[in-house]
Amino acid sequence: MADKEKNFKRINFFRGFLTTEKDWNDAEHYHVEKRKLHNRMLHGPGIVPHFADGLAVNQRARGELALEILPGYGVDGQGNDIFLWEPEIITINPADFKLPQTLYVVLKYVEEFTDFIAYKQNLDYKGHRRIAEKAKVELQIVEPDIKSEVELARVYLEKGAKRITAAKNPLEPRSNEIDLRYRPIAGIVGSTLDQNTLWQLRDLTQFCRETYSYLAHDVEILRAFDVLHSFVNFEMSLLMNMIDMRNIFLLYELIFELQWEMIIDVETSLPEFASKKEFLNYKKNIEILRGMFLERNFNRELLINIIGYQTKACEALQGLFAHKLRKARKGKEDVAVTALDDILEKVKVRSTDFGKELVVDNQKFTLVDFIDLLDKNSEDAHRFQVNNARDSYRTRQRLKYPDGVVVEDVGLAYEGGYAEWQVRNVTPGVDLIMLVRMDYVHGDAEAEIQVNNRRVGNMRIPGEDRQFRWRNWPFVIKGEFIEDKILHIKQIPLTADRDLNMFKIWFYQPVK
Repeated sequence: MADKEKNFKRINFFRGFLTTEKDWNDAEHYHVEKRKLHNRMLHGPGIVPHFADGLAVNQRARGELALEILPGYGVDGQGNDIFLWEPEIITINPADFKLPQTLYVVLKYVEEFTDFIAYKQNLDYKGHRRIAEKAKVELQIVEPDIKSEVELARVYLEKGAKRITAAKNPLEPRSNEIDLRYRPIAGIVGSTLDQNTLWQLRDLTQFCRETYSYLAHDVEILRAFDVLHSFVNFEMSLLMNMIDMRNIFLLYELIFELQWEMIIDVETSLPEFASKKEFLNYKKNIEILRGMFLERNFNRELLINIIGYQTKACEALQGLFAHKLRKARKGKEDVAVTALDDILEKVKVRSTDFGKELVVDNQKFTLVDFIDLLDKNSEDAHRFQVNNARDSYRTRQRLKYPDGVVVEDVGLAYEGGYAEWQVRNVTPGVDLIMLVRMDYVHGDAEAEIQVNNRRVGNMRIPGEDRQFRWRNWPFVIKGEFIEDKILHIKQIPLTADRDLNMFKIWFYQPVK
């Protein structure tokens, strides 16, 4: 609506002003464009929460290849208001797509001329009296463009799929389940970043928070507390949908300053580790980012570099402090424990088969028992069962270990209640190492472990890995709790609304 002088022109009526249809249309166009400008600049594109049914996407009650989209209100990247007033059903015909394929459900703004009229007295006077502002729900295979469409959901549809269901784990939907993770949210404050970038920022922030939490609380580096708190606040802002290109660089500039102060602190208080290649690698990544900020080119490329170099920096820190700094800080009495921790870290990512004898760092372990989940004979022999679970299901996964080796396995997952089983052939008084093959796509879980009705500790599963998802998660049962050759083990989830999965369980004892 702005003219060549970059000014908006609002119609001005006066006595004797002979208006034409162009004048009235210009008047309407002015208000439409100002409203769209307001939406673009002050609200951000996406779904407006809490209006009507929030454009919810549900599975069909009968269980079929269809989705139900409920009424709601969205705003696209051009600032168009998109209202869906009635529920709409989207039926999927697999023959229309080359499966497996990710299908996107999008909402688009469309205009339609309506209320046509022609005057019989003069046929030159005719036209549409109204323009209907409508919403169009479409299914497409191209990733949505936030400038012209709003993503409502996506589904990774496999060949032979018979129905689409709600995701059992909304944070990690499986094939043929409704994926709502990438729905952009508009509102009073809205982020204009695409949902893929926001998810990368969330993953990075959790990774950094885990890293600096260890440095602050376990290693007791005082400056690490400042960095930790900055990432906690950053994550809160992400969850409130308040971070985008308008403020992210200012926030990270503060984080870089705090990280640099921590580097100086480590170089002063821990000079022996400040010279390690891992720490130097960390410092180099932070220096690179600080140099980029000096150029003041706050653009998309810089944001990608922030995500990449911050990830590398945290990876370097974890390589340094996860075990090496802990070993240096602990006394001689903990050397044996630290050595075992190092062994367990290596076993955790081992992709090769576990045999009757396990040798790691010249330490030998012998296999005393093994449970193959979903193998009826193995489960029956060990009296394996899940009790009082709110939900449980079987799962088949073909995933990678961190070394890139692909392994396919079947297992089960359960939420709430508890799982229990027996372990046989155990030597009393000797530590027992339990290794659980699990899908580590979303950790941050915790479970209480009981042996013969005695609590022996908690199995903690911090962090996650969305790319290399297999882990052999270890738990050590101290010899003081092992009094019989047959043990009854109970695993009780402690983390609310989080399932525990397991595929195979190995039990080893060290060879004296």
